[in-house]
Amino acid sequence: MTKPLIIFGSAEIAELAKFYFENDSDYRIAAFTVDDAFAVDEHVHGLPLVPYSEVAKRFPPAQFEMHVALSYARLNRLRQEKYEQAKAAGYRLASYVCSKSVTWSDLSIGDNCFILENQTIQPGVRIGNNVMIWSGNHLGHGTQIEDHAYIASHAVISGHCRIGERSFIGVNATLRDFCTVGKDCFVGMGADVARDMLDGSVALTTSTEIYDETDRRAKVLKKSYFKL
Repeated sequence: MTKPLIIFGSAEIAELAKFYFENDSDYRIAAFTVDDAFAVDEHVHGLPLVPYSEVAKRFPPAQFEMHVALSYARLNRLRQEKYEQAKAAGYRLASYVCSKSVTWSDLSIGDNCFILENQTIQPGVRIGNNVMIWSGNHLGHGTQIEDHAYIASHAVISGHCRIGERSFIGVNATLRDFCTVGKDCFVGMGADVARDMLDGSVALTTSTEIYDETDRRAKVLKKSYFKL
């Protein structure tokens, strides 16, 4: 039996959430809702778009669940605010974990999580509330992901790490085992983290240098590698 679900949001993440929930869960999407100022259309993605001030009347919490489908704006604070707003209104917040991942029976996951395909999630992992984890990550044994965090694709988080509230882990980032990333941290794309990060810290790696095809260095390198 399918369960009716309201999605908070109307943009790219909301459309993607609709696809995953409808194709890989027991939920069916009944409508979308957004703050009243953004409810400029009556329908979006083929379904009703309801101003938030009206959603509890038209889709009461006793009969419908909700999923807040927002990304990492304001370092995940916007998603946290809407999550807390929906909870205060009495909604049960649905989580999604893609079936095309490796998990174990002791996995602990909070509400309003959105976890996409090809994860390797080892034993002893705990994931808090309102966490987004994009595709293809490794979460090592005993690792803890705290509330409202966001993990982009293909990160390697080694065993017994802790990711603090609202922190952002970028694409292809790597964390050594037993590392603690504090609250509100930003770990950039490709960064290697080998020690603890205090609350609010930033870890970045140097961007790859790109040479135009007319640059002498580009010509020399291509000739060296490919015998051009």
